[in-house]
Amino acid sequence: MRRQAVEVDPKLKGVTSERVIFRTPRTFEALILVQKVCTILEWPIERSVGRVVAVFRISKFILCLAGILVVICSTRGEIATGPGTPGEADSRIEVLIRSQFSVPPDYDIMFGGKTQSAIHGYDNLPVTFSRGGKQTTITFLISKDCNTLARLEKFDLSKDPAMAINVDRRPIRGDVSAKVEIINFDDLECPFCARLNSELSLRTLDHYKGLIKIVYKDFPLEGHPWAMHAAMDANCLADLSATAYWTYVDYVHSHGQDISGPQLEPAQSFLALDRIAGTIGTQSRVDEAKLSICLRKQDESIVNSSLKLGTSLGIEATPQLFVNGERLPAGARPVEELWPAINRALKAQGIQPPPETSPTVTPSKGITRPVK
Repeated sequence: MRRQAVEVDPKLKGVTSERVIFRTPRTFEALILVQKVCTILEWPIERSVGRVVAVFRISKFILCLAGILVVICSTRGEIATGPGTPGEADSRIEVLIRSQFSVPPDYDIMFGGKTQSAIHGYDNLPVTFSRGGKQTTITFLISKDCNTLARLEKFDLSKDPAMAINVDRRPIRGDVSAKVEIINFDDLECPFCARLNSELSLRTLDHYKGLIKIVYKDFPLEGHPWAMHAAMDANCLADLSATAYWTYVDYVHSHGQDISGPQLEPAQSFLALDRIAGTIGTQSRVDEAKLSICLRKQDESIVNSSLKLGTSLGIEATPQLFVNGERLPAGARPVEELWPAINRALKAQGIQPPPETSPTVTPSKGITRPVK
């Protein structure tokens, strides 16, 4: 192979002769690389290079030095762009998460190890929230430079959210053939549920006149001592008459304080609920023998199935409305929030919503005189 004579940087004179014979131009480039490494590390060039430049088998040494250079440059880049030490970065992220998501102060936050994500320029960062021995882990996205935090959620559009709620054999209020279905997870002892029930059964049904149908699912809360019993009595009536069911629901919702009584004794409330169910059953001409057997049995299976469904949907409070699968914020929603959701559902079905005018309130079908 032909050798080549190349001029050496003046800084290298004294280490070698003024002209050095190299096997190839690449060897000279390697020498320049050595010089750069020495400059970065502030090493004396004389000690680092010596007479190794005259050795023709310098390739392995050059590779090692090249690797050192890459690591040094990479490290210097991280120091220049990163947010500080790992502890400082974690502190910044924790403060941001607590403020942006209103995390209660009694929750502890722990960070897991970062992993490669499917999003270019970001890593997965698992964040664990813990309190009282319970933990929940949520995966965030953290940019490579640790300056941007993001949250990504994936939803399966192939599944219809409205189909996730089973309403088979549930009484329907409104037009059975209506294309907009309002599902309410209801607690018969809940005062906010009572307010919403009045809103739905009066103003809303009157306003939409046959364009909607309403279905209730049971979701008695643990803090309400007679809510479960009321739900079971309501289901006894539902099996015999939809009209009797809605009459019972309306009456119980509008007489909650009377049912609780001044002494707040659940046993007395249970007796009152059974009397109300029996009276409404007689008024509705249901099979009183079947109703009596059902009331004595107090079968919780239907209510528990509804509770399990609601829990799987993440329901934690009542009332909880779904309008054709769209979940509204929990609580008694005013018409200013409820009606726009119904209008969207109607338009999605190609139906023009009725104009918003001052509604004329009329009692809904099934409401009878107070039960003694």
